[in-house]
Amino acid sequence: MRIAVSGTYSTGKTTTSIALAELTGIPRTHAKTMREILPEALPGKRLEDCTGPELFQLGMRRYAERAVHESHLADGFISDGSSIHEWVYGKVRVLVGIHPTDDGAVPGGPVTTEQRLFEEVIDNMGAVVKQHAKRAYDVFLHLPVEFPLVADGHRPVSERFRRLSDELLLSTLEEYGIPYHIVGGTIAQRLRRAVELLDLPVRVDLDEAVARAYAEMAALDTSSETDRAVARS
Repeated sequence: MRIAVSGTYSTGKTTTSIALAELTGIPRTHAKTMREILPEALPGKRLEDCTGPELFQLGMRRYAERAVHESHLADGFISDGSSIHEWVYGKVRVLVGIHPTDDGAVPGGPVTTEQRLFEEVIDNMGAVVKQHAKRAYDVFLHLPVEFPLVADGHRPVSERFRRLSDELLLSTLEEYGIPYHIVGGTIAQRLRRAVELLDLPVRVDLDEAVARAYAEMAALDTSSETDRAVARS
């Protein structure tokens, strides 16, 4: 089974996908974050300084990496996010700004020529990634917005951005007829529900799977893109 763990920023996709892979023995796949990609793609740039076209480049790099990883797992996988996410985040930036950290920004204001062009490009990207999602995933486990945005400096978005992204993710799944289940609660509750809904195998104790996921999350590199660039030099 090819499962995508879906949801916007700070919904727990990574922790949930790691724990579910540990629990079931199904391999997990993911794409690097934009901050991880930046030092190689745009050396010296911060994510907050990227232009619309540069953000588009980062999104396409993520999509390409994701598609390649998925293609190597013909017997099934658990994906941290999906190809749709790259498009959704770009599309919502058209509405709330390229760097939507200010909840005071109001969608529906004057649209510049550059914004119109960016939206047209993003929409054409969307045609590609949505068709890929239709073919590549059997089901989505969608995590609702239940927790506040983590203020760690690595999520340059607003609560409005999260809400709009969540709505667009769900409406896109509906539009393309992609099966999905909304799975909320604690990590343990999500795992129990996923196993029940999808009749998934259980290879280890649930508490052990959750503990392994938290341990892996604690070991992740959360340094900034500029610090990563220095480390690479």
